[in-house]
Amino acid sequence: MGRTSDAREKILSAARSLIELRGYSALGVAEICKTAGVPKGSFYYFFASKEALALTVVDEQWAGQRRAWERVLRGEAAPLSRLRLLFEETEAGQRAGQRSCGTVAGCLFGNLTLELSNQTEAVRDRLQGIFEAQVEMVESVVAEALVRGEVSVTDTRAAARAVVAQLEGQVMFAKLYNDTDRLGPLWANCLALLGAPAPRIDATGVAGVAGVADAADA
Repeated sequence: MGRTSDAREKILSAARSLIELRGYSALGVAEICKTAGVPKGSFYYFFASKEALALTVVDEQWAGQRRAWERVLRGEAAPLSRLRLLFEETEAGQRAGQRSCGTVAGCLFGNLTLELSNQTEAVRDRLQGIFEAQVEMVESVVAEALVRGEVSVTDTRAAARAVVAQLEGQVMFAKLYNDTDRLGPLWANCLALLGAPAPRIDATGVAGVAGVADAADA
């Protein structure tokens, strides 16, 4: 029976890809269904409106990203090493996307924020919640680093907000210029925001964390 098939997942996958490539506003239900290969009736069986679909896309994207952030930021490494790994995985994801489709997709949440924050209150509220959750997760790592004397911030919440904004902004520039090398300064900029020592460059040219133990001896 069509309604119990994988039509919902096909619609979500098509919508996510189209939103990343072209944005939300220019899309119509008919185009989403055509890309998904499902009849238009299936769309309205699963989603009351295009806005409802957008909210579901955002929720599913965040569910996956949140698991990835928790895996990294709640790991066993020293706090700044965990934060650096988050940046490295973000950069790797953008590079993989560029290899796959030829363009830097950027951040779905950032893209929708720029496009819809003044148009759709429900989407705006959902995105605000996501960014606040990101800030909270980063703040817990910054607070650990502060206790260890590895950063010199006075307001961990403000510092975490600046780090998330730096990450989001650099990803936006990478998308704008279609150039993942724009993500290169991320780690050095983050350390500067946190009042931490500049990154150490090893013999292979890879930036490390100056004065930070990498493992559970922290």
